[in-house]
Amino acid sequence: MASRPPLARCLRPPTASLRLRKNTPRRPTSWLTRKLEESPAAKSAFLKMANVMGYGSPKQVAGRRAFAMYEQLCVVRPDEDMAFWQEECHLPPTFQSWFTIVNLHIWLLTVRLRALPPPHGMNHLQALIDHFFLDVEDRIRAVLQPATPDTITPNSPLGPYTTPSQFYTIANPLPGKKRPKGRAPERLVSQQMKIFREQWAGMGMSFDASLIRGDADMAAVVWRNILGGRGARGIVYPSNANMSDEQNPYFRRSVNLVGGEVVKVKDIEKRGLEVEEARDDGSGVHDYAPNEADKYVAYPELMATLVAYVRRELVRLQNIPDEKVMGALVAGKEGEGVKDLKFGRVQAGLFLDR
Repeated sequence: MASRPPLARCLRPPTASLRLRKNTPRRPTSWLTRKLEESPAAKSAFLKMANVMGYGSPKQVAGRRAFAMYEQLCVVRPDEDMAFWQEECHLPPTFQSWFTIVNLHIWLLTVRLRALPPPHGMNHLQALIDHFFLDVEDRIRAVLQPATPDTITPNSPLGPYTTPSQFYTIANPLPGKKRPKGRAPERLVSQQMKIFREQWAGMGMSFDASLIRGDADMAAVVWRNILGGRGARGIVYPSNANMSDEQNPYFRRSVNLVGGEVVKVKDIEKRGLEVEEARDDGSGVHDYAPNEADKYVAYPELMATLVAYVRRELVRLQNIPDEKVMGALVAGKEGEGVKDLKFGRVQAGLFLDR
């Protein structure tokens, strides 16, 4: 595995204990924000005072610009191409799948932000990763501590960190059962954050290396990280010996030490690889059943489509001037022009409506 690039090595992956910072945009819009938007004179005076206090520093402006990029460019991608991810790639409608897709687009933006002149590149890049993991933690808490069917109670009094997604669903308690008291256990939150940090770092380094090694290596990265490495142990075809039945449904997956639940290598050695492959890790991605083996036929074309998408978007982002990527670098205008950076559709190279 290639060593991590110097810039990426400097990034600090946020921890589960990381909390909101005072300048992080949140929903719903506050009373002060609404009042300032209604009065240009008051807004101008407020921004001048805020600049004196450091609100308009390059690092602060980059942080808010990065939030706009994350919210408008990355968070929306699973929902915008939901049919492709769920019907063509057969990704289950789970939070794990949502994270994988958003992580891919985080990496695409990371490649472009690395090329920004210092200190803007590091400022934007670190802020993007911070916002990503703050949002992931917020969503994990919502998944582990769902609301009742008749009430939507956010984990934070300020509301969700970003717009909720329709790509995955949050299970609600059964009718008649009370919502569990208290917040999601910190141990589980920390455990899941550790898994997702590993996935973020692993996917990023793998795609970085594939940029140099070529499309064949990138296709392998897509297969392992996005398609779950289905069929890694060989394709199983229908036969009298392996046909599934209701009592013993067929199940096999590729063992991923950083996917689904935390897996200890020593436990795998005790149980054996075949036993571990037959255990559901909770990720929702596993090999196709023998009677679905024909789905593997589409894999070469599917991987080629995803590699072409990655290459196409990297070239598109590369051709956007630094000035447009960074924006005006002025407090109060961080969100301007972000929509011009929107990703295109995965298939056919069709760009989203601006």
